[in-house]
Amino acid sequence: MRRAAVVLCMALAATSALALPAFDEVRAQWRSSETQVLSREGEVIERVRTDASVRRGRWLQLAEVSPALRRALVLSEDKRFYAHSGVDWAAVSAAAWGRLWHERTRGASTITMQLAGLIDDDLALRGGGRSMAQKLEQAVAAQVLDRRWRKDEILEAYLNLVPFRGELVGIDALSRTLFAKAAHGLDAQESALAAALVRAPNARPRLVAQRACGVLRLMRTGQPVDCAALELLAEGALRRRAWPASDGIAPHFARQWLRGQPAEGARSALSAPLQRFAQATLVRRLRELAGRNVHDGALVVLDNASGEVLAWVGSSGSLSDAAEVDGVLALRQPGSTLKPFLYAQAIAQKRLTAASLIEDSPAQIAAGGGLYIPQNYDLRFKGWVSVRTALAASLNVPAVRTLVMVTPDAFFEQLRMLGMGLPESGGYYGYSLALGSPEVRLLDLANAYRALASGGVLAPVSLQALDAQAPLPRGQRVLDAAAAFIVGDILADANARVVTFGPASVLDTRFWSAVKTGTSKDMRDNWALGWSGRYTVGVWVGNASGAPMHDVSGTSGAAPIWADVMRWLHARQGSSSAPTPPAGVVQQPVRFADSDGGALEAARSEWFVQGTQQAVFALQRPATKVVQAGGGQALSARITAPADGTIVALDPDIPPESQRLFFEASGQGALHWRIDGRSVGQGARLAWLPWPGQHRVQLVDAGGRVLDEVGVQVRGAAAKRQPPQRGGAQ
Repeated sequence: MRRAAVVLCMALAATSALALPAFDEVRAQWRSSETQVLSREGEVIERVRTDASVRRGRWLQLAEVSPALRRALVLSEDKRFYAHSGVDWAAVSAAAWGRLWHERTRGASTITMQLAGLIDDDLALRGGGRSMAQKLEQAVAAQVLDRRWRKDEILEAYLNLVPFRGELVGIDALSRTLFAKAAHGLDAQESALAAALVRAPNARPRLVAQRACGVLRLMRTGQPVDCAALELLAEGALRRRAWPASDGIAPHFARQWLRGQPAEGARSALSAPLQRFAQATLVRRLRELAGRNVHDGALVVLDNASGEVLAWVGSSGSLSDAAEVDGVLALRQPGSTLKPFLYAQAIAQKRLTAASLIEDSPAQIAAGGGLYIPQNYDLRFKGWVSVRTALAASLNVPAVRTLVMVTPDAFFEQLRMLGMGLPESGGYYGYSLALGSPEVRLLDLANAYRALASGGVLAPVSLQALDAQAPLPRGQRVLDAAAAFIVGDILADANARVVTFGPASVLDTRFWSAVKTGTSKDMRDNWALGWSGRYTVGVWVGNASGAPMHDVSGTSGAAPIWADVMRWLHARQGSSSAPTPPAGVVQQPVRFADSDGGALEAARSEWFVQGTQQAVFALQRPATKVVQAGGGQALSARITAPADGTIVALDPDIPPESQRLFFEASGQGALHWRIDGRSVGQGARLAWLPWPGQHRVQLVDAGGRVLDEVGVQVRGAAAKRQPPQRGGAQ
């Protein structure tokens, strides 16, 4: 009866064994806990752990495993592996004899039998061990495997499937985590430790070392073995976790890529050579700025036509105290980089042309409870300038005057159409919207610049490499094509930016490119964004903590990085030509004249939206104004600037200690200025270093009699030191 039961069990086991998968099926079903992100060239640019329940590396072929480990495993687990047919009957007899006489033996489980338990859940080892029926079924399955699979396939699958320690499964995960190397580099001692872990995966280091010492003796027959050294090795290895959860050159990009659940084997849009260059360039330039308290940066490169993200550097890595923060997606103030969209909107609405004259002079713009008074980066006003000069030279006052024409609400809606998900409303930001007060993401800002490069059409970016034969993603028109062309032509004009950036600026390239810089409040963010015929490049530098930089401008911070990347791109892809003017754009020679007939700017040929062109832009002679006191008597002297109730908003592009507010007066005789009761200077014009607070400005004569007074409120960056009490007359 018992014999019949055994025969029946073996018959059932044989039936079950017939369902065992083939070697190729097992290998195809293998899933690593790591996901590899591929570049557009097919190169692995990032490895990311995506399965937290287990740690498995990639499937290794037998030739990729150290010969020492293969030998150690066979000697430790199955000495007659290459001789038996799946079951070591000699070992079975020895084990049975040992149990009869209560002797300790190695056991009879072969590598093939263990593999059967690893690939068939019904044969897997449970907490209470295997029953006799399961052991019989496992033995039959091992014999079936031995007939169907080659010995090298059995050993290869076993090395990849066997649990070693804790969450580590397979030799790739083990070798990288405990030994910080690939499996092909394991030496004899490391191989002995690995083999010992198969039998006792969670044992203490001393017990693992004792077993490993026995394995090493088998490997080095007749040679001395230093077991004490092996114990030290085990102590260190079993505590090591050398395999980080992420590794590569694009960690921040990889996170976004994986969120899109790409198909297995799909290639990302990222270019590995460009990514490496961009990363190295960002780090090198930031090291040069380390003495100016600049530690973080980010960079993105877009293909203008397809929207493919060709480079994504989210942080400065080891230079940063917040390397996990992705600067490409972080919200930061863009400063003057919003100005091109403002002028494009004004040009499209035919409120301005590239040749229109705007006054760059002290402006007092009613805003809420007072007046908004912007200043320029170099603290000087240029008088009447053309829109081309105002935008290329990044003058702040003309930008604010332009926003008055367009209105903050209309410009706010324009920015939202360009893909910048701004909260609040135009009225919330007010006129500071012209100088970049809202917070935006570098990726969104770069794609908005790509819309300028694409003639005013905004299309989504792509993290995946697009098929060269597939149609390009469709976009939506968000800017007038003629206005986008004109703004691009202005930002590419090196002569027009000389007023602020000087000749031979770092922004100048040997090929056609358009670029704009920007700096946010208190020097916390510095930007350079621009495009060529094929690429758009966006760069941000600053501090993830929000700490201000020291004496960093648009041309010393982000711009050199932008220029380096642009040059690298076009050294490999050829030059960049100026875009072809779209329909609705005409060119017209123009000249400029002041009120006395003198030339305000050099005559040139200018681009216009059809119907807005004219040949001469000239100023009219202003009428003389007589100011009367309330009783009809002329004032002997008065304050002409600033106006009473003025609110001074310190410019975010200028360090607080470098800004000046100009006091101006009309009248005869000796004029003196007092602020909050303290004398600060004399003369009809005074440059004053503002500091936050409410101030009373008085104009007095030589005898101290108050001739006129106004109230001024200063808001914005806090002064780091008390300003001097006296100013200089100009």
